[in-house]
Amino acid sequence: MSLKVAVVDRAHTLFQGEAHQVVVPAANGDLGILPGHQPLLVVLRPGKVRVTSNGKTQELAVTSGFASVDNNTVTVVLGSDLSESDNGSGTPRDTLSAPPNVSGE
Repeated sequence: MSLKVAVVDRAHTLFQGEAHQVVVPAANGDLGILPGHQPLLVVLRPGKVRVTSNGKTQELAVTSGFASVDNNTVTVVLGSDLSESDNGSGTPRDTLSAPPNVSGE
């Protein structure tokens, strides 16, 4: 059993795929999400979203946003547009492998 994961900002899908675990920086502390997790909606604080699939963890730094979990689907909506992190190509990043810096960490 796995999770369907989407990480999006206002303009782009930054990651979409399956994962075994997702950890989000919730307002009250890091929250680990595994398959079968109860439905919930949480506000994000500055930190890193970590997506683990096939033993490999990818990270994305976030400053704000929210995450929802329902029926093994995790959706992370970022409060800031990360399209400036597209390496000048004009297209959004398609993986979480190169997180931007987050102030305050």
